[in-house]
Amino acid sequence: MATDTNDTSRKGLGLSARLLLLTIFFVMLSEVFIYAPSIGRFRLVYLEERIAAAHLASLALEVPPDNLVGKQLRKELLDHAKSFGIVLKRPDSKSLMLSDDMPPKIDQTFYLNNHSFMGLIGDAFEILLSDGSRTFRIIGASPKDTNVIVETVIAEAPLRSAMIDYSLNILALSIMISLMTAVLVYASLQWLFVRPMRTLTAAMVSFRQAPEDGTRLVKAGSRTDELGVAERELAGMQRGLRASLIQKTRLAALGTAVAKINHDLRNILATAQLVSDHLEVSEDPNVKRVAPTLMGAIDRAVTLCSKTLRFVQEGATELEVARFGLAPLLDELSDAAVTMGDGSAVLDSRVDAQLELHADRDQMYRVLLNLARNAFEAGATRVTVRAHSEVGHAVIEIADNGSGLPERVRGELFQPFARSTRAGGSGLGLSIARDLMLGHGGDISLVRSTDEGTVFRLTLPLEHGPGERTTPKLVHG
Repeated sequence: MATDTNDTSRKGLGLSARLLLLTIFFVMLSEVFIYAPSIGRFRLVYLEERIAAAHLASLALEVPPDNLVGKQLRKELLDHAKSFGIVLKRPDSKSLMLSDDMPPKIDQTFYLNNHSFMGLIGDAFEILLSDGSRTFRIIGASPKDTNVIVETVIAEAPLRSAMIDYSLNILALSIMISLMTAVLVYASLQWLFVRPMRTLTAAMVSFRQAPEDGTRLVKAGSRTDELGVAERELAGMQRGLRASLIQKTRLAALGTAVAKINHDLRNILATAQLVSDHLEVSEDPNVKRVAPTLMGAIDRAVTLCSKTLRFVQEGATELEVARFGLAPLLDELSDAAVTMGDGSAVLDSRVDAQLELHADRDQMYRVLLNLARNAFEAGATRVTVRAHSEVGHAVIEIADNGSGLPERVRGELFQPFARSTRAGGSGLGLSIARDLMLGHGGDISLVRSTDEGTVFRLTLPLEHGPGERTTPKLVHG
């Protein structure tokens, strides 16, 4: 138990911390998907602004005569437009040009009226990953007048610098949003989920340490969500388990006491048997008349004590699982059946000779023997056994031609020391048979019981896994 408790207290990322980190990660991932088209759009807007600035700067050419401007004014206009050269084209007039004396070599040309969504993203990341030393020519319609086509030559470095600044701002904003979202999600989950889960886990650990303590039961709340359902189901399970443990503890104590009482009672009955042996040779007619009844009662009492002691003392039996044919097993059982009942008992096997079981042969023989003996001793003269295979299971039906089981005992057939189906019975035969079937992973059930007879059904898995040995939960050998 100490090891399990230490496992729960090992240091590491708890559920809350994992939720916090995952929230930050997913928000940042979402921001990446938002950032990609945003940076592409930022680049397009920047270029459109350069077109607009170039158009504005070129208007100064229309003021002086012959479109001539001084060198200083031309430099100031180009600096304002952040351009090395500007060309303005109107549909009804000649082109106007404003440029440096020595314009740089153009490395790439972009047409603003011809772009796609993925193209914008690709061009933006290409600029971010470059060294910023290139020169671009930008061609597009002026936002002031769509009939005017503007060409401007710009350096890549200012564009790249502006895009980096924008990216850093987006990153800072994304981190802030991620942290705020993560904190809010963390607080919400902590309040709605993690805190109740911790309380529930602590209650389970506390209950495990002392299941019999009624003060350690989970107190179910009024929540209607999944955690509320889990609380109520756990509380019900703990109450049932506590009641079962208390009952089993009392039964164990009772079994120990019964074993001691039976031991002493057998000694007393042994003395009574010795005395009864002298009664058999008595010449007194009254003694001869009651002696058989007395001796029969003593014999039944001794038998009951012996069975009770075996039932209490025997523990779980390790099953020796192997493959064997059911038909040969029933042939052996048929030979033993002639000694049961009044001597006219018949066990009729109607089982396919090819049908095989995967079980403990000796224990299955005991199960079938108990059922057959119960039937014959209750007055049946014939027991018929049929079997077939279903999906993953073998099904065996044992039918007799007796007068049926009394209604009063049908609900307690498989309970030890319950009402027996015959006088002098202990009620252990069917209980032991069911324990053996449960140990194999199968079960036994009453199908029907009428005036024409009784039918029991056994179910048994056809496979038990890779191993041939299995230890059942509880099998009274």
